[in-house]
Amino acid sequence: MRFDWRAAALVVAIFCHACAKKQRASAPPAPRAGESETGIASWYGDPYHGRRTANGEVYDMDELTAAHRTLPFDTFVRVKNLSNHREVEVRINDRGPFVGGRIIDLSRAAAGRIEMIGPGTTKVHLTLLRVPERNSPASGTYAVQAGAFKDREKAEMLREALEKKFKEARLTRRDGNPPLWRVIVGRETSIGKAHDLAGHVRRYAGEAIVVAFP
Repeated sequence: MRFDWRAAALVVAIFCHACAKKQRASAPPAPRAGESETGIASWYGDPYHGRRTANGEVYDMDELTAAHRTLPFDTFVRVKNLSNHREVEVRINDRGPFVGGRIIDLSRAAAGRIEMIGPGTTKVHLTLLRVPERNSPASGTYAVQAGAFKDREKAEMLREALEKKFKEARLTRRDGNPPLWRVIVGRETSIGKAHDLAGHVRRYAGEAIVVAFP
C-alpha cells in the first residue's frame, strides 16, 4: 500500500490550524472599559510608603492608587465596597495582592474612602473606567506566583522543587518588615499562556496566581 504524502500533509495542516485556533481562543482579550470583577480587596500602607511601586513611582499611601496583578498601569478603576456601597476611583500603579483569593490592594487613602481600614479586607466590585491605549505590561511578560513566604528558607525549598519540574523558578523579594519572598515560575509572552502554566504549577504547589511584571 503506497503512502499518500499529500493526504498526510493535509491532515497535519488541518491539525495545526485547529491547534492554532484553540490556542488563540484560550487567550483572553485585552481588558476594556466597562468590564467588571468581584472579589476580596485588601489595603497596604506602612512600611511600603515612600518606596518604589512596580511602575517606578514612589508609593504615597495618601494618594488614590491601587495594586492589581495583571491590569495595565494607569488603568482607572471604580471600587465599590459591597458591605456599605461606598465607592472610590483609583489608578493602578503597582502589582499585587500577593495573597491568594484577593483581587486588588488599595492605598490607605482609598481604603479609608470606602471604610475598610478597620476590617482590613472586604468584598468589592471593580469596574474598569479607563484603560490606557497601550494596554499591556511594559515588558509584555507574565508569570505564575506559586507562593509567598516571610521565611526565605521555605520559599527556597519550594523554588528548588519547582525548578525540577519547570525550566525557570526564581525568588523575588518584596520589601517589608519582614520582607516577603515570592516564588515565581516561568516567563510567558501572553496572559493566556500564563494561565495554562498556572494550571500545571497548581498540581505541584497548590497555589498558582498569574502576575504581570513591569
